[in-house]
Amino acid sequence: MAQPSNDLLLRRCRLLHPTASITDVDIAIADGRIVAIAPQLDCTAPLELDIQGQLVSPPFVESHVHLDSALTAGEPRWNQSGTLFEGIEIWRDRKQTLTLDDVKERAIATLKQQAMQGVLFVRSHADVSEKNLIALQGLLEVREQVKDWMTLQVVAFPQDGLYGGPQNAELMEEALKLGADAVGGIPHYELTREDGVRSVHRIFELAEKYDRLIDVHCDEIDDDQSRFLEVVMACAIRSGMGTEVTASHTTAFGSYNNAYAFKLLGLLQRTQVNFVSNPLINITLQGRTDTYPKRRGVTRVKELWQQGQNVSLGHDCIQDPWYSLGTGNMLDVATMAVHVCQMTGMSEMNACYNMVTWNGAKTLQIDDCYGIEVGKPANLIVLDAIDPYDAIRRRATVRYVISRGKLIAQTDSPTSHWKADTSVVTG
Repeated sequence: MAQPSNDLLLRRCRLLHPTASITDVDIAIADGRIVAIAPQLDCTAPLELDIQGQLVSPPFVESHVHLDSALTAGEPRWNQSGTLFEGIEIWRDRKQTLTLDDVKERAIATLKQQAMQGVLFVRSHADVSEKNLIALQGLLEVREQVKDWMTLQVVAFPQDGLYGGPQNAELMEEALKLGADAVGGIPHYELTREDGVRSVHRIFELAEKYDRLIDVHCDEIDDDQSRFLEVVMACAIRSGMGTEVTASHTTAFGSYNNAYAFKLLGLLQRTQVNFVSNPLINITLQGRTDTYPKRRGVTRVKELWQQGQNVSLGHDCIQDPWYSLGTGNMLDVATMAVHVCQMTGMSEMNACYNMVTWNGAKTLQIDDCYGIEVGKPANLIVLDAIDPYDAIRRRATVRYVISRGKLIAQTDSPTSHWKADTSVVTG
C-alpha cells in the first residue's frame, strides 16, 4: 500500500482571510508547506485533525516586545510609581547583573509561552546601552536556538539614548556588526532635542550602511511638544525606506493639538511608515502626571488605520519593570485596542485582529513566508472561535499551533457545567 504523500491534514476548517471573509476548506501539509486547500480534499495523511468548523488563522505576530527584560518584575524592586522613567531606572540596576544564561532562559520561556498562545513571529528589542552587549548577544543566540519553530527578529535598542553615553553610538554599530536585524532608537530620551534629531538621522545612516530595518521608540511620552515622528517621516520620505521603517508607541501623537496632528496625518500619506501601538502598556504608563481629565496615552490608531497606514500591535512588556502583568496572549492586546481606541464597530474589530496578524507581518517584512496559501510555509493556528469578533470577545483558546508543518502545541478548550438546580422554586 502506498504511503500517503501528505504529513498533516486539517478537515472542516473555517479559513480566515485578511478581508475577514471565511471559507470552509480542508488543508493539506507536506514537507513543511501547504500543498492543497479545497472544500474537500480526497487524500490522507498520517495525522488528520478534525477542526470541527473552528477558525483557522495565520499565527499571531508580536510586533514589539522586550525579551531581554521579560519575567523580571520585582527585580530588584517593584515600580511603585508605575511610570516609564522609574521603570528605566529599575532596569538600569537590573541589567548590571545580566548574564547570557539569564537572558536566554527568560527569553525562551517567554517565547514558549507566546507560542502556546499562537504567536510564531516576534520582534524583540535588545538593550545595547551596556558595554558588554549581553542582552543583544543573548537574544541573537536565542534567535538561532528557536529558529525551527519561531521567527525572531532582534532590534538593537539604545535604551539610554544613542548619545546618552560616551560609547553608545559605537555600541550600536557593534550590535549591527554582530547581526541585529534592525536599528532602534529613542530620540525623546536623548539629552537634548538636538541630540534626538541627530539620533534619527544617524539611525537612517546606519540602516542604509548595514542594510537593516528601522524600528524607533518614537515620542513615547505625554509631552505634546515631543515631535520626533515628523523627523522620522521626513527621513523616510527622503530615503525611500518607508516600508522598512517602524515608528513604535508615538503616544505623544494622542496629545498633539488637532491642527498639527491633521497636518502630520496628511504628510504621513506620502510615506508607508509602519506604526506599532502597545495599548496594554501605554494605557498603564501614560497620563500618570495628569489629574483629570486624564489622557489615554495611546497613539491615534483609528485615524492612522482609517487613512491606510499599516498599524500593528505589541505587548511591549511581559512581567518586567514597566508592566508587571501580561501572559503573551495577543488577543489581550487586541481586546485592549478595541476598548482604548474605541474601535467597536465590526470592521474596526476585524481591523484590530488584523493588527495582530497580517499587519504585523507587514511590519516585520515577512510577507513572503506569512499567510495560509498553497506553496507557503505551513504556519497556522486553530482557535476555538467562529470569526475574529468571537475570538476577541471571548479571548478564544488557541487549540492547535502548527509551525513549519509540525504540530507544536495543543490546548483543550475549558468546559463549564451548570450545577445549580433552577427547577426548585421556593416560596
